[in-house]
Amino acid sequence: QVQLVESGGGPVQAGGSLTLSCAASGNTYRTYCMAWVRQAPGKERETVATIATDGGPAYYADSVKGRFTISQDNAKNTLYLQMNSLKPEDTAMYYCAAKGGFCALAPRWYNIWGQGTQVTVSS
Repeated sequence: QVQLVESGGGPVQAGGSLTLSCAASGNTYRTYCMAWVRQAPGKERETVATIATDGGPAYYADSVKGRFTISQDNAKNTLYLQMNSLKPEDTAMYYCAAKGGFCALAPRWYNIWGQGTQVTVSS
């Protein structure tokens, strides 16, 4: 099993940038789909971006396309989310998630989750 630990969240003003990190440990030699999923208060979880650990195109939600970039450093077993041009509506708890096999859009398919890191964007 893989364990995930996120970091890098915090307060930021609108228009600013943050980079989230997700350190993976444990059974990392398998192929996984890695995702960043966010949840704002009172809202359902939203898959923001996904990427497969063995390569392939990344997926982005329309709400973040062109502003967020998902990437990974396999040597460090670390997933990143570079967030630029942040908006107040990006305020949420951001979770790193993983699943075996192919990538999926719906958060319910991910069975490995980190504890989350809070991002708060002020106007």
